[in-house]
Formats: sequence, structure tokens, C-alpha cells
Amino acid sequence: MENKVSKEIFNPVQDNIKKFAELFPAAVKDGQVDFEALKQELGQFEEVGKEKYELTWPGKTLAKQLALTDVVGKTLKYVPEESKNPDTTENLYIEGDNLEVLKLLRNSYYGKIKMIYIDPPYNTGNDFIYKDDFKKLKEESDKEEGELDENGERLIKNQRSSARFHSNWLNMMYPRLKVAKDLLSDDGVIFISIDDNEVANLRKICDEIFGEENFISTIIWEKKYGIQNDAKWFSTSHDYIIAVAKNKEVFRPTLLPRTDKQNARYKNPDNDPRGPWISDNLSVGRVTEKDIYEIITPSGRKVLPPPGNSWRVSKEKFEELVKDNRIWFGEDGNNVPRIKRFLSEVKNGITPKTIWEYSEVGHTDSAAKELRALLKGSIFDYPKPVDLVKRCIHIGTKHDSIVLDFFSGSATTAHAVMELNAEDGGKRKFIMVQLPERVDEESEAYKAGFKTIADIGKERIRRAGEKIKEEFKDKEWIDDLDIGFKVFKVGKTNIRWNDDALKGEQITLSESALSVKDALDFNPGFTDIDVVYEIMLRHRDFPLTSKIEKLTNIGNRTYMFADSVVVCLEETITSDIVDKIASLEPKPIKIIFRDSAFDDDISLKLNILHRLDTQIKLFNQGKDQTYRVEFI
Repeated sequence: MENKVSKEIFNPVQDNIKKFAELFPAAVKDGQVDFEALKQELGQFEEVGKEKYELTWPGKTLAKQLALTDVVGKTLKYVPEESKNPDTTENLYIEGDNLEVLKLLRNSYYGKIKMIYIDPPYNTGNDFIYKDDFKKLKEESDKEEGELDENGERLIKNQRSSARFHSNWLNMMYPRLKVAKDLLSDDGVIFISIDDNEVANLRKICDEIFGEENFISTIIWEKKYGIQNDAKWFSTSHDYIIAVAKNKEVFRPTLLPRTDKQNARYKNPDNDPRGPWISDNLSVGRVTEKDIYEIITPSGRKVLPPPGNSWRVSKEKFEELVKDNRIWFGEDGNNVPRIKRFLSEVKNGITPKTIWEYSEVGHTDSAAKELRALLKGSIFDYPKPVDLVKRCIHIGTKHDSIVLDFFSGSATTAHAVMELNAEDGGKRKFIMVQLPERVDEESEAYKAGFKTIADIGKERIRRAGEKIKEEFKDKEWIDDLDIGFKVFKVGKTNIRWNDDALKGEQITLSESALSVKDALDFNPGFTDIDVVYEIMLRHRDFPLTSKIEKLTNIGNRTYMFADSVVVCLEETITSDIVDKIASLEPKPIKIIFRDSAFDDDISLKLNILHRLDTQIKLFNQGKDQTYRVEFI
């Protein structure tokens, strides 16, 4: 390999800081000297009345504020041509910055997500990009290493040499986890894959966001089956999965299914009518005088518990167990007594443990191999095994739960949801969120036709769904398996919203039109469906997979979503349109008109509203109907 002249100029400051860190490691944080910490290292302490137990870093306050700010001027645009089975699916694939997407989903999915699984960047150096929100002069910006996203915002790689290496990662993760918590149901749970680089920091920010009392466990995943002999210190064989509940007192994990191997341990040598059983030790490692007594076996041998032990039960209880044929003395009646545990009486499943072996959930090599086979090449680096994510989903969901992954990557989570549904007949739904980060033009993925990571994820779901249907074709429910997804992309709003109106608890569209001429001319090229979906996003409790029906009997631009809300975008409102809306079945709870259809004529608007109310009462045979009219 040819040696090249370094373009870097020696920086004595950084060299001095490095030497300084060797002497006072606690006083150097993210490549910068903490002078207050240095004073303490040198024995100079000031009064510490304001100290408290917390993790802090540069930018934390801004990260907290970022979680609470609204998304301004953005919406989710439906992309039917990239979707699969869009008319029947309840799954979503969303492209865009995941913080923006989480905020945009907050109305529709607040408290609705049962489980979140994410595999975020591990912060190993250059493994994640983030938006650089600092304003720069153009000439400085042009020299900045990085790339521009679809909105012209600069994306910067978080290099280990950065002065705020850990802070950048924390500032990226904190607001996303904060918003994600809002989407979790009360009995919801989040699983987060991570390695040694940030596991300690991740645990601390989860404690702060979710509450330390809601931490469940740190799971050890055995990710490798071999030894890395060229490792400088230790051969790393594991990663972690942090499990945190929204409310630990409410969340209960689903037990893992018992395996044939586990059930095979149960035998029935004495033909007990209660079925197969295994024997368990009758003694226990404690000294309780009343539970130390002599037992005489059927063969006449006298038995005491081992030294330092007692029998597990009292003498009275032991005699009850003998009468109930729950004590086993061996086939010849001469063994030390043991308690019989019947298969019919054990829990219908296995309590999850905190060490997940690769033989059970796969390893990194198996994950890469299964994805290579599916996509016909080495398209994506370091995917997670489907079985690993499938175990998280099994533990964390019910049969009809919604699963969210906002670091979707190659869409392993979607693959796992579909496969688990195929196995047990579940109706779980997935929401995948992925930044459309461009792939390297020299990569095998780019040569295979994939321009972004999002392209890889969508294609994986398409192929995995068809493969699963073929593999599980003998299952009675396979024809109903949902292997489709609707694609949405973050884009500019289609509506000229009033920012003040957005800050209220409820958005009133009659207050939201800035332009009396037409609030819908804000984004040229919009479609009616774009507007309908954006209105849907502004309403609570209507998922983006809700049915949208075009009411062609009323007009060419009138729609109803979720059998509940009518969106009338007709440019002229006539009495005939009003009468047909009033006669709809099911009855809408809200009717939305475009403001410009009334040409600023207040009297016309009032007349239309009066006619609508009159006609609705007429069709309801005089009964009142609760509904709301709004304008856009």
C-alpha cells in the first residue's frame, strides 16, 4: 500500500489534551478540558449545594427542547407506486428523519404502540449521521465534510475525533426516545440493541426518560460463535439489548413457547394419571430446624437432608405429598425422596432469561447469510437476525399489537413481524421509519440498483413477505397474512397552516387558513389525497392505514376517511352536495370544506351550514346528531 502525505497539520493543542488526559482522565470529556473537574482532581473543592445525581452533557437542554418543539411545515406524503397491497394492508413504511416522523405520528398513534424495537447507531465512529443545525456561512458549509439530505440540510458523520463524540450521540438519541415514549401504550415496552460504546449512557438516559423504576433488564445477546484471535484485549462475543417498560407495573412479558426438547424431559415411569413429570430436589440450601426430620423410604432406608440443608417442606406437608403420590423414591423405592413436577401443572411457556444464546436466536453471520440469500448479494452490513428480533416481538406484544422501529435499516423488524404472524396466526402490524440515507456508489447495494438504505428496506419486505407465504403455505391463516405496506415520505405541507392554531390542544381548521384566497395553494403539485392524509395526521386516533373512500356520488373531490370524517375539496359548494353529505351512512362526526369555495361570502357560508343542519335532522327523522364543521 502506497504511503501518502497526510493532509492534516499537527495540532499541539490536541496533542497536549491527549497527554493531559493520561494524567487526569476525569478532567477530559469529549476531547475538551473540564476545568471544574480539574480543580477537584487537584484537591480544590467549592461548595457543592447544587449537586444532584444525573447524567449531563453539552447540548442536553437543547435536546430536551427539541423533543417538545412542533414540526413546522412538514407532513407525510403517500407514495402509492412504492407501496404493496395498499388497499388492504395495515403496515407502514415511512422515509424521513425519524424525529420528525415520530412527532408527525404523535396525534395518530399516541399511546397506541405496544412495542418498539430499535437498533440505533452504536457510535463506533462514522456509523451515524446527524443534522448539523448550526448556521454556517456558505463558504464554510461548502468545505464541511458531509452530504445534503432531500431538504438541503447538511448531514454530518459523527467521527470519533469529534470534540463532542458522545454528546452528539446523546443529543441525537435523547429527543427521539422522549417522543417515542409518548407513542407507547401503558403496557408497552421498548427494546434497544447496543454495544459497549454507549450502553452506560443509554441506560442513564432511559432511566431519566422512562423512570429508573421502569427498567426491566439488560439482555446479553451472544452475537458470535467463534473467537477473534487477533483481538487486542478480549474477543467480544456479545452485544446488549436494553428492555424498558412504559409502566413496569402494567407490562407483563409473553412467555416463550416450550420446546419439544424441554417437554421431552418429562416422563411417566409410574404411569401417574396426571401425565408426564420430572423430579425435583426435596432439599434446599438453608438450615431450618423444624424442616430437618428423618424420612423412611419404602425400602426401609432412613434419610436426612444433606448437611447444611433442610427439607423443602414441613413434615406435615411431606406426608400430604406422599399420600397424593407426589414424592418419588426411585423405581426400587430406595432413592433419596424427590418432588414430582407435572408437565400439566407448569406455566404454559418459559419465562424469558437475560442471556440469549446464538443457538436460539442467531448470530451476526447467520443474519448476514439470510439477508444475502434474500437480496442476492451483500447489500447491507451488520443486519440483526430475524429470530433475535422475533423473540423481542414475541415477548413484548399481543397478537394484534403495533410494532414500531424508527431505525429500520434493512427492515429486519418488519420481516420478523410477518414471520411471527405466519407462525402463530397473529395480526401484528409494523411501522418502519428510515432516513433515506444514500448508499456508497462503489457498494454492491448501489450496483444492484439500491440508491438509499430505505430502498433496501422496502425491497426486503417485498421479498420476505412472498418467501414467508410460500414457506408457511400449509397454515390455515396464511391467505390472510398481511405482507403489504403503505409508503409515506416526509415532505412539505400542502396546507397554509396558522402556527398559532397548531399550538392549541385542538386544531380548528377554520382558524388555520392564513390565505383567505385559498389555503390549499401552499404547495403546488399537491393531490387531493395528500391533503386528506395531512388532515388525518392532525386528528387523534385515526391511523394512517385508515380507509379513504372517494365519494363519487357527491363530487370528484369529496372523500371520507375511517367512515368518520368527510373532506370536501370541491371548489364550489352546492345545495345538492350538502344534501348528499347530510344523507351519508354511516353519519360523519366531522365535515370539512375548503374556505375558498364560499368566495368570502359569510351569508352563503351560514346558509350552507343551516341547510346542512336541517338536512341532517331530516335524514335522522328529527333526531339531533353530534357533528362538527370546519373549514380549510
